[in-house]
Amino acid sequence: MFKEIIDRFKAHNCCVIIPTYNNQKTVGGVIADVFNYCTDVIIVNDGATDETPGIVNSFADRATIITHPENKGKGKALRNAFKKAIELGFDYAITIDSDGQHYPENLVDFLSESEAHPEALIMGSRNMTQENVPGKSSFGNKFSNFWFYIETGLKLPDTQTGFRLYPLNSVKKKRYFTTKFEFEIEVIVKMAWKFVPFRSIPIKVLYDPDERVTHFRPFQDFTRISILNTYLVTLTVLWYLHVRLIRKLIKKGIWNSFKAELNNKNESNLKKASAIGFGIFMGIIPLWGFQMLVAAGIAKLLKLNTIITLVASNISIPPMIPVILFLSYWIGGIFLNDSLALNWNSNLNLADIYLNIQQYLIGSIILAVVAGLFFFLLAYVILKVFRKEKV
Repeated sequence: MFKEIIDRFKAHNCCVIIPTYNNQKTVGGVIADVFNYCTDVIIVNDGATDETPGIVNSFADRATIITHPENKGKGKALRNAFKKAIELGFDYAITIDSDGQHYPENLVDFLSESEAHPEALIMGSRNMTQENVPGKSSFGNKFSNFWFYIETGLKLPDTQTGFRLYPLNSVKKKRYFTTKFEFEIEVIVKMAWKFVPFRSIPIKVLYDPDERVTHFRPFQDFTRISILNTYLVTLTVLWYLHVRLIRKLIKKGIWNSFKAELNNKNESNLKKASAIGFGIFMGIIPLWGFQMLVAAGIAKLLKLNTIITLVASNISIPPMIPVILFLSYWIGGIFLNDSLALNWNSNLNLADIYLNIQQYLIGSIILAVVAGLFFFLLAYVILKVFRKEKV
């Protein structure tokens, strides 16, 4: 049986990564059990100061061992292990903690799920309501799940599990900057942003207070995670949310979605034209990075068609940006009686910068209002002529 499983792991080109730091009570048993299922194992001794190095080195003839002279953090251990796995030519890597909480027998479940869904990142899902699960672990997982949903729009039952299968081709295409526990959040968020599919499978978990050693430091690591989430939410608002909305429209077919909404008989021509005019206004108004988010929110409040609004707001797509910037600046110059005040010379001072920003802001607001009204009227006339309203 074990030989058949080992052969399947080799056929799938999958290795197992075991990061460890001061886990002398459990690491030897975890490594030995893993070898029953997979013989391609990478162990990272992250600067352990107890008996862990000797235990790890006893497997040197069977495993690839990476040694950090000093503790660098779980994130750095995983990043170095991924790098080594890629160098060795593996396509997949399963990470398993060395503190004894995971059952190596679940490795087979990860393998089977990956064979069925080869592009997916597979997450082990622990039962956080079972006996002996620390309250702080349950809370931390709910906290992490919430922010993962905000940042990606995806719901996962367990975002803090260390038992995962990574498609290495997706891992190597990303850039990471975290080195501690928060890396396990950063990596899944960034993979979700690249639309790597996710799968969750149930896994068994053991919390033995007599043997399990955790190196999670509540204050320091929670602070790091909070800082990371602040950074990721900011990127979500500025960029990823827009990409997600556009991808959703593209998936449905932007033009088809737009036509379907225009033909929706439950909305008046006035409402549809208003959505178009408002979308154009929001696409020009100087809220770079927030335009679609704000447009969608206000459209809902005003009970305007969100899809029509979002499609219209894409007037600020890259080819149109230089035109919008020029017209905004030119109109602002007319309003301020100062034609094209921008002067990129060595004598540019703060007053000049303020004047140019003021000219752009005033011009862009005027342009947004005028363009919004123009397209509202144009859309209303066209709809009135070609589309009969529901009586």
